[in-house]
Amino acid sequence: MKLATIDIAIIFLYLILTVWIGFWLSKRASRNLQTYFLAGNDIPWYFLGLSNASGMFDVSGTMIAVTWLFVYGLKSAWIPWLWPVWNQIFMMIFLALWLRRSNVLTGAEWITFRFGKSRGSQLSHIITVVFAVIIVIAFMAYFVEGIGKFAAQFLPWDLSFRLAGMSISSENTYAIIIIGITTLYTVKGGFYSVVGTEVMQFIIMTIACIVVGVIALSQTTYDQIQAVIPDGWTSLWFGWELNIDWSNHLPAANDRIQEDGYSLFGFIFMMMLFKGVWASLAGPVPSYDMQRVLSTRTPKEAAMMFGLTPVVLMLPRYLMIAGITVLALVYMDPAQLTDATTGRLDFEEVLPFAISEYVTTGFKGLLLAGLLAAFMSTFAAFINAGSAYVVNDIYKKYLRPDAEAKVYVQLSYIVTIALVVVGILFGLAGGNIQARTDWIVGLLYGSYVASNVLKWIWWRFNGYGFFYGMLSGMIGVAILPSIMDALGWKLLAIEQFPFLLVMALAGSIVGCLATPPDDEETLRAFYKKTRPWGFWKPIHEKVVAEDPSFIGNKDFYRDSFNVVIGIIWQMSLVVIPIFLIIRETFSLWLWIGIFVLTSYLLKRYWYDRLEN
Repeated sequence: MKLATIDIAIIFLYLILTVWIGFWLSKRASRNLQTYFLAGNDIPWYFLGLSNASGMFDVSGTMIAVTWLFVYGLKSAWIPWLWPVWNQIFMMIFLALWLRRSNVLTGAEWITFRFGKSRGSQLSHIITVVFAVIIVIAFMAYFVEGIGKFAAQFLPWDLSFRLAGMSISSENTYAIIIIGITTLYTVKGGFYSVVGTEVMQFIIMTIACIVVGVIALSQTTYDQIQAVIPDGWTSLWFGWELNIDWSNHLPAANDRIQEDGYSLFGFIFMMMLFKGVWASLAGPVPSYDMQRVLSTRTPKEAAMMFGLTPVVLMLPRYLMIAGITVLALVYMDPAQLTDATTGRLDFEEVLPFAISEYVTTGFKGLLLAGLLAAFMSTFAAFINAGSAYVVNDIYKKYLRPDAEAKVYVQLSYIVTIALVVVGILFGLAGGNIQARTDWIVGLLYGSYVASNVLKWIWWRFNGYGFFYGMLSGMIGVAILPSIMDALGWKLLAIEQFPFLLVMALAGSIVGCLATPPDDEETLRAFYKKTRPWGFWKPIHEKVVAEDPSFIGNKDFYRDSFNVVIGIIWQMSLVVIPIFLIIRETFSLWLWIGIFVLTSYLLKRYWYDRLEN
């Protein structure tokens, strides 16, 4: 890609502005751990909502989303349910309220709130920190692959070199440089700089998304799009099989479908639903979602933050994804993205290629700055959250609980840099974005769910059960792929999830029932303050005996209804911009109507009933 001087100037101006904001906010962040990791619980919920949306708008995820839409058409709207993307709806409806009532600093510290100070609680605390560090490092490697591949497409300099006999490609060098800049302002400014820069980055990204949408609408027509797509591409619905055949248009896309393992899409969809309910009810993994919940001012604002996120994230993001995809479908020559050695078409390069070929000078620099912002905001959120767990939940809790505030902040600098270095080393090991996505969402996330569902809904579940459930799940992540290979079972990561869930549930239940219940005072305090629904009857009766005015949570059915409506509402935000770009008028107006109806229902049965 050849960039004009103005495009390069826009990119550098953005980088300078980002670092300046981070350093400008650093004095506010360096007072103590509360300001460094949670900004002193002083940031309005709508800024946190914009920050949360910005943190979810990453380059790697956008590259894979363009690939999915290119290959699978409208059916690609279901694929993010692998994460599942609608865990944000569970947070919005009830989990954010439950979490924020704790008034703690990190997810690991929340463990003490739930399980007390027993030995089981300490073990649970430690394994949560270990999992948090693993998840951060895993995402670091995921980000390195995406930003390196992306940057090498548009920055003009060859930065490959050899170090100690090892060849470092331009992709890796660019990744290291951009990560270094992001780490610089994140280390210095803490959570203040994360949110401050992410709000600025969100504005840039939104403008860039609108620009791409306008370009796609002006440079393509309905007939051009129809001429290059197979039957069924514009349909959201599917049967047991995917039934998209690219043979007459782009046979390499059929190869990609087989490689992904999504031909039996109905079965994959059932697995996504099964895993999705478990993963969503478990709550956020210990990363930036948890951090933003705990940094809000009140429980109600925590819920409202997650209500804002889908609106400001999905609409502009999918406008960009659909715009880039349509430009590539209509104008791209597949030979330009085909590897001369392997003969394979690299679909993950569709995004940078389309920007290179079909976005005009000036707008190109703005769009690239927006995508850099997408990467930097997500990366900054992860590393800031990761260092919070190590410093607050290991060093402060077990090693130096009485150290000065500046010692903790200085250690946070060191830990953040260390996490980045380790993540980069894993990222340089190679791989592709799809494979890393599958492993993270299919297995690593799966190891977390059993213990974290039971902690909400069952009073008898104790710290030992949590620890052994998490440990069993993490062991399963390490050994299950090898076991499946040895048995000759070629299963996708999500298809291995039920086996992983059984292992984690067995560890949770056996570990729980083989050890005494947690301290009753701890259970009463947790139940009274958090007010979850579930199997809490023995504790509920004791709380009522102590405080007859206490009213338990009777909102299970209302919350379940709101979750279903919320998922449909969120889906409308995904498909509306896609139908707009591909000019499917009937489907566009149908889904606008669904959006209006579900918005009304959420207003009446969720928003109007929010309370602190």
